[in-house]
Amino acid sequence: MWGRAVVGFVLCAVGTVFILQGTKVIQGSGMSGQGKWAAIGVVVVVAGLACFVWAAKHHRNGTTEAN
Repeated sequence: MWGRAVVGFVLCAVGTVFILQGTKVIQGSGMSGQGKWAAIGVVVVVAGLACFVWAAKHHRNGTTEAN
């Protein structure tokens, strides 16, 4: 369960950076100002949120990684 939550956190963080670079909030890389990176960032954040939901669902059900 914790593994999924950590993966979800990392995906959300990376996706947020992609969104900020794609929308020129963070500048200084080849990704800055390119809308495709903002779109990729949205997909990555959604995947991260899905990992959080998956981890929370398993936590509520009382299941663990070993089950």
